[in-house]
Parts: sequence; structure tokens; C-alpha cells
Amino acid sequence: MNKVLKQFLANTKNKLFAELQLPAQAKQERRKDEQGILYEDPGAHIAIKAACDWLVASQKNSATQDGGSARHYSLATGAWSSSYPETTGYIIPTLLNEANLQSRPELSQVASKMLDWLVSIQFPEGGFQGGMVDQKPYVPVTFNTGQILLGLAAGAKTFNSPPIQEAMVRAANWLRDTQDADGCWRSFATPFAKPGEKSYETHVSWGLLEAARVGNDEGWSDAALKQVRWAISKQRQNGWMDACCLTDHNTPLTHTLGYCLKGVMEAWLFSKDQQYLDAAVRLAEPMRDLLDAQDRLPGRINADWQGVVPWTCLTGQVQIAWCWFVLFQVDGDVRWLEAAKRANRFVRRTMVFEGSESVRGGIKGSWPVNGGYGTFQYLNWAAKFAIDSFRKELDVLTKV
Repeated sequence: MNKVLKQFLANTKNKLFAELQLPAQAKQERRKDEQGILYEDPGAHIAIKAACDWLVASQKNSATQDGGSARHYSLATGAWSSSYPETTGYIIPTLLNEANLQSRPELSQVASKMLDWLVSIQFPEGGFQGGMVDQKPYVPVTFNTGQILLGLAAGAKTFNSPPIQEAMVRAANWLRDTQDADGCWRSFATPFAKPGEKSYETHVSWGLLEAARVGNDEGWSDAALKQVRWAISKQRQNGWMDACCLTDHNTPLTHTLGYCLKGVMEAWLFSKDQQYLDAAVRLAEPMRDLLDAQDRLPGRINADWQGVVPWTCLTGQVQIAWCWFVLFQVDGDVRWLEAAKRANRFVRRTMVFEGSESVRGGIKGSWPVNGGYGTFQYLNWAAKFAIDSFRKELDVLTKV
């Protein structure tokens, strides 16, 4: 028996053994998903409120009880995780927006506590750590800093708070000053992903653009657009984006492709420079064509625009749907609109709206739940991006 086959059999055995040890709730959810059982779509309004409630629960139940949002709730362990600074950062603008739209001041209070916590854990030079708050190594990371900057910018805009304003400036300056001359960030990569350049750090650039909108732009937008130009230089003629995954650049997650697309879209929204819109369309069109008859995108995709896994990354699906809605607003092509509506509808049909607050209103990492991303977990960033995409759907449909 060759070495590769032996390893495959060993991995399969370990996976089967692990799944036999699962709690009843996890086994039940796996069976339901594998049978293709979905719920009725309750509509965007109900799903948004429920997902916001789940995010509130993620702060209340975080294992570290520090004001941050728990990274996930695990069906495999029956427990909430420690707080996750990175995603807590970009959850903040979503909660602040929904506090206004839903007339729910408690969401603003939750966001305020998140901001206080993030300000308290910032490195003196301006960066923020990678991973969950209690993970090691404890080092500043470019990507995580950019995501937290989104929250700091929203907080600086909403609250009259010098500490938040100062933290935003320090984070933005640190990103500006640690950027390489060609626009790429290489010096402070995350220790929790595969080493190397990351084109999806256009999502970091978005953080700088938000800071530039709120504060005195101290070269932040220039740095942001420089990075996006570097990133789209990695785009192939067929729209494919190289260096665009946490772990496998040959078959990236729709989640990281969604990060990249969103950042490029934000560069266009900020600058109105046609090169960014053209790059976004080149990336978005092939993904639109991958949406299957069940309204699902494959969780991983190869450079020939073929799905390579049978599961769906629900986070990536709603991230990409948001971008499709915006592209419909730009050019009026109803193919963007229909694809985005279908993608969102599928994700809503995976949600539960009753039972324990640990799962009610949450979004799973994968569908089926035992797929290869956020396996057996409800992820806080999945809820954030779902809220944003469902809200964009409502905004667009009111104007059609």
C-alpha cells in the first residue's frame, strides 16, 4: 500500500471515529443536511433580526467574557469559543447600522462594548493580533488589523470617543507604514494561514478606505488603492485571482474569493476608477455561472472555474451575493440580481429560527454542516456577512 493511500485511509478512519463521538445535536444536524432538508425562507427581515440576536448571544456567551464576540459555537463540543478580535472588528459596523435601521439601541451598546475591548488589546504601534484572543503566538497581523480597522472607523464615526479615534489612526498608520513599495503587505502575515502573499488583503484596503472616509486621510486611501492595484495584477485573463486563499491557492475558498471581490468593489466605490470595476466584473461573472440548480456555490473553486468540493461555504456565498447586488445597481443586468437573490435565499433556508440561542439565527460554516469549512460550527463572521447581504437585498429590491 503506497504512502498516499495509507494516509488517506488513516484520515478517513480518524474522521469516522471523530464523528461517532459527536453529541446528538451534531449528528442530527449532519443527517438533516446530508438528506438535503431545508427550511422555508422566512424573508430577509426576519433573518436579519435573528442573526443580530445570535451575534448578541455570541458576545454574552464568549468563553473569555471580555466584551468580544465568540468566534463560533461548536456543535461538536456544545460550547462557545473565546472572543475573536478580527471578526469582532467588522461585526461592529453591521451592529451599528442595524441599531439604526431596526431602532434597537441595545445593538449599539453591544458594539460599544466590543470597541472598548478592541481598544484595550491594541499593540502600542497600532497593530492587532491574529487568531482568537487567547491563541498564541501573540503578534500583530496585517489582515486582522485591517478588519478591526473597519470597526474602529465605524466607532469613530458614531461615538464621540477620543480613544476610539486614536486607535483608528494608529491602526491605519501602522498599515500604511508596513506596506511594501509595490502595495503588497508581507511583513506581518498571520501565523494561522499558509505563508505567502495574499491577494484577498484587498479586504484590508477596505478598512483603510473606511478610515479615510471618517478621519483626516493621512495617505490611507493611497495605500489602499496601491494594494488593490497590486492584487488585480495577480488576476488572470479568465478572471481568476492568484494567491487568494488561507490554505490552498490552487483551490481557494469562496470565502477568500469573496473577501477579494469585496475589496476590489470598495476600491471602485471609493475612487470610481474603471480598472477596479472591470476587475470586479471579471472575478464575479464566472462565480455567478457556478451557482447550481439548488442555488449553491461550491465551497472551493479551481482556476478553470470548476467546483472541487461537494459542500457550500455559506459565508462566501453571502459575501459574493452582496457584490452581485451592487453590480446590478451599477449596470442593471438582471442576471446579477437573480443570482444574488437565489444565493441569499439558500442561506436563509439553512437557518433555524427556534430553539437554543446557540443556533437560533446563526449561520453554519458549511452546508452540509460537516463540510470542510467551519466544520460543525456556527461562525460569527458568517452571521455578519449574511446580515449585510440580506440588508443589501432589501435595499436593492425597494428600488427595482
